[in-house]
Amino acid sequence: MTPGTNYAVSDLQRDNTDRLQGLALLQFGTNWCGHCQNAQALIESVMASRPDVARYWIEDGPGRPLGRSYRIKQWPTLVLLRNGQEVGRLVRPQDATQLLDLLKAASA
Repeated sequence: MTPGTNYAVSDLQRDNTDRLQGLALLQFGTNWCGHCQNAQALIESVMASRPDVARYWIEDGPGRPLGRSYRIKQWPTLVLLRNGQEVGRLVRPQDATQLLDLLKAASA
């Protein structure tokens, strides 16, 4: 996928994410967000080596219930779930090490 064009309106609901099994990364943002576009390459570089982590690009905005249920305030926000439970999050990651550390901690 082209960086900056991955987000889509999702019909994913909170009760669905609460039932996800294994590791899942919810990536909240928008295609037009400069911060989302800038972070995309580093997120892609890390996630390419983690096929074991399910990944969801979720277009967020006012009135979007899934983002509100996770109290998303800034984009991109990455919410890492293990078996449906939040185990960590990153807001506007600046380097790959932050995401690697998050994934490593959740896998332990």
